[in-house]
Amino acid sequence: MCRFFASIVLLSFVLPLFAYTPSAEVLESRRQFAEDRFGIFIHWGIYSMFGQGEWYLNYGPRADEYAKAASGFYPAGFDASEWADAISGSGAKYICFTTRHHDGFSMWHTEQSPYNIVDATPFRRDVLRELSEACRKKDLSLHLYYSHLDWIRDDYPQGRTGHTTGRDSLRADWPRYREFMDRQLTELLTGYGPIRAVWFDGWWDHDSDSIPFDWQLDTQYELIHKLQPACLVGNNHHQTPFPGEDIQIFERDLPGENTAGLSGQEIGKLPLETCNTMNGMWGYKVVDTNYKDARTLIRYLVRTAGMGANLLLNIGPRPDGRLPDQALQRLREIGEWMKVYGETIYGTSGSDFKADWGTSTRKDNRLFAHIMTPSSTDIFIPVKEKVKDVRFFSDPSVKLRHKRVKDGVRLSLDSVPDDIDFVVELILDRKI
Repeated sequence: MCRFFASIVLLSFVLPLFAYTPSAEVLESRRQFAEDRFGIFIHWGIYSMFGQGEWYLNYGPRADEYAKAASGFYPAGFDASEWADAISGSGAKYICFTTRHHDGFSMWHTEQSPYNIVDATPFRRDVLRELSEACRKKDLSLHLYYSHLDWIRDDYPQGRTGHTTGRDSLRADWPRYREFMDRQLTELLTGYGPIRAVWFDGWWDHDSDSIPFDWQLDTQYELIHKLQPACLVGNNHHQTPFPGEDIQIFERDLPGENTAGLSGQEIGKLPLETCNTMNGMWGYKVVDTNYKDARTLIRYLVRTAGMGANLLLNIGPRPDGRLPDQALQRLREIGEWMKVYGETIYGTSGSDFKADWGTSTRKDNRLFAHIMTPSSTDIFIPVKEKVKDVRFFSDPSVKLRHKRVKDGVRLSLDSVPDDIDFVVELILDRKI
């Protein structure tokens, strides 16, 4: 019993316990976000120069030596318009850009530290400003990734990671570091146009049960909602959502799955987003060319939508600022599929049943059966509503043989489909 009460006291330090009532602007942003269903994650920083992924600094280099790479960072191939064109062409509706990762380097012209892409590099261009302008032209919503932890600054209280970078842990100063973060967030939310979401990461660096740590998320979330009343807050903490958050994030897994060990939390009522990579790493890794094929990525997008969630699919740009050729090819291939089938993804709700042949999405009085892994020509769709019509989605003039059976409809196909996604549209007698 004593241990139970001790746990309750501990949680009062670790988790924010304030009340949160989302504004009308936030509720509208949540609705738009949930309708988008597909976004692109961008992990890019000076870590890309080492070609070892975004966590390279955590695995041995000293921070002072690592930071010298900034003086050689000159991404001559970066073109925000080319990024926006390729991403928009994929059918994605938003971009989430890493403004500051765990290595502490800021990818915009911040006044809070000279360690940024304008002041510390010969490139001297504010890539975030250019990307923000490109997103507006292509009608892409902009989300900003921001790391709560920092492997370089001495004032960040050392947590589970970054122990080999040479920081002076005796100089930790949480109030000073917290003020630094809030000033940076204020810059981002007042100087770069509409930001639809702030995507936090790093809470898990201080998730020890024995050493409570208060991130003071309540006032930070309040700051964000005050600066941009329509801005959403998400936090990749691998926990059930905290008050003040507007998105529930699942890393490397669909909601309800936990194959990677990072998404064991229960599914809540907020809009859902799962983030995953095209290849293996988030940041550029020179030997990581094992990109998932378009068939795999499209099916993952469909399954995500079938869970009622968005897919945030990651790309790690090269050191020169260009998107890898393999990533561009995947964007084109997904885009071709989305031109035909995007209507079965955007603005849909998830499936209310499980099926071994695939998944389903719904919109108004239409149910889209996404048949991806059928074992026979006999397909049972558990639908309670009266079915008025069953047809190919890509060619509604082609009707499918079907009959009403107990608890659903049974389709009779001519052959076992081998499509990426064989989409059947059912017209129901009422809206969902």
